[in-house]
Amino acid sequence: MDRTAEAMTEELPRTARSFRDWVVDILCIALAAVIGLLNAEALRKAPDVAPALLAADQIVGAAACVALWTRRRWPVHLAVTLIVVSTFLPPAGGAMLVAVFTVAVHRPFRTVAAVGGLALASEPLQPALRPDPDLPFLAATATGVLLVLAVIGWGMFVRSRRQLVLSLRERARRAEAEAQLRAEQAQRLARERIAREMHDVLAHRLSLLCVHAGALEFRPDAPPAEVARAAGVIRDSAHQALEELREVIGVLRAPGADGGGDRPQPTLAALGELVEESRQAGMSVTLDQQVSDAAPVPEATGRTVYRIVQEALTNARKHAAGAKVGVRVEGSPEAGLTIEIINPPGGEQGGHGGRDGSTGRGGISVPGSGQGLIGLAERAALAGGHCAHGPTPDGGFRVHGWLPWRL
Repeated sequence: MDRTAEAMTEELPRTARSFRDWVVDILCIALAAVIGLLNAEALRKAPDVAPALLAADQIVGAAACVALWTRRRWPVHLAVTLIVVSTFLPPAGGAMLVAVFTVAVHRPFRTVAAVGGLALASEPLQPALRPDPDLPFLAATATGVLLVLAVIGWGMFVRSRRQLVLSLRERARRAEAEAQLRAEQAQRLARERIAREMHDVLAHRLSLLCVHAGALEFRPDAPPAEVARAAGVIRDSAHQALEELREVIGVLRAPGADGGGDRPQPTLAALGELVEESRQAGMSVTLDQQVSDAAPVPEATGRTVYRIVQEALTNARKHAAGAKVGVRVEGSPEAGLTIEIINPPGGEQGGHGGRDGSTGRGGISVPGSGQGLIGLAERAALAGGHCAHGPTPDGGFRVHGWLPWRL
């Protein structure tokens, strides 16, 4: 039995009785009074019994029944006192049995054994001191012993049943708390996945907007063809960013959403389109993909590779505008996939931007907090791989990661 349930059954003093407590206490007092009256009536038949002793029997028996009102507060003290009193004054025997029963219900076995042993030891003394004229000594002793054993057994049964109920309630409460915790963790993980998707997609789209909008602001006298091309990229990027944002918000509003949505996720096969999109934005990107066939690559692995390259290109566009970016992806089912993105120092600014912001193409300021690179390391770790980033000796920047072929 759980220790928690055992401790809970050892009740502390109560400030107020419930309706059930009132009913049980009244029934116990009534039962004790009936047994006490039967004992007093039997002793009345004994010859040569002083009237004063009979009056004392009745007074003490009534007082013992009234004392049962404190049985929940001091069960052991009350039981020991009534055992001693009932040895000399049998009308208190009914109250003694109720007190012993209370000890068996509310106290551990060691205490019950001690109090029960004292009660059993007193049973031969009572008929010896105040014999019952209708019962011989052995019969009276056996009857008393059986009654004590019966109330102890009944009390221990009630105690074990209460412990079982309390244990089941505690387990149900823990199970409910654990289920709620698992639900909260699942919700948190879903929101983290949504946040990663939002960062991966929107940061890429919005960086394109910043670069091209800044270019138009920096070069208002650009040729109409270049202005039209930049405006087209801005329009397309804004439209796609709004679509992505609408899908993410829809996932947040949908009950039971797992953060994935119904939108098709990019895979390794879409890496060429990502590089081409960056080239159209004015970046100089070379792709060295040494995976002979991207189809066998698991979708989850390919998606993680795509996100790593996407974040690295977004950072290069923000912090090293004008620099030539090299993307290399190679691997096999046996060796896993290796991803490396390297760019030298930025063209006009001569270096990789800081974590709080940097200057992009043509003096365009593109904000950045560096959280994307931290997210890449977490994403790679969740996939069973690793991803590291840092400056190169010549002042450039390098992102390097490895992923197992199958997650």
